[in-house]
Amino acid sequence: MLIKTFFAGFGGQGVLLMGYALAYSGMVEDKNVTFLPAYGAEMRGGTAHCTVAISDEEIASPVASAPEFVVIMNSPSLLKFQSSIRSGGSLFLNTTLVSDRPIRGDIDVLDVPATSLAEEIGDLRTANMVMLGAFIKQTGLVELKSLLDNLGEVFGARRQKLIDINLLAIQKGFEALGGGEQGRAF
Repeated sequence: MLIKTFFAGFGGQGVLLMGYALAYSGMVEDKNVTFLPAYGAEMRGGTAHCTVAISDEEIASPVASAPEFVVIMNSPSLLKFQSSIRSGGSLFLNTTLVSDRPIRGDIDVLDVPATSLAEEIGDLRTANMVMLGAFIKQTGLVELKSLLDNLGEVFGARRQKLIDINLLAIQKGFEALGGGEQGRAF
């Protein structure tokens, strides 16, 4: 089964890091993965997005013309990318920064106040990891343990001091959607 996910926001929100962390977690679970980042000329404030494909078979193309999941971190990204999601797919909205609602009625919308939850734990920069925790809880594309156990590898040697707060953010997002067990896409 091939599942494609599209992450979008502005530079500085950690959108590419979300995608990379998901792809890395899939890789350590011996799944086939692709990670395709894209960003504007500006590093902070410009657009940033990426596509992650996770499959139990070989992946022919990393491009997601109609992804199953779209994660939106800001309003301009909602306006730009809501039409790309496949009918019946799921749209994850950072409702702290996105007050608009999608114009489509053929998709599931999951509201995650990622930035507000990040503020509760004391670091707005962790909103991306809050959202990723909620995303993993809902989709089950990878196991939470895979992400938590490998976050140090994802962050690299330069950002080791940020791991503890980001582990907390992932857990906060995972718990934000409530419910019992983690969903399963595979």
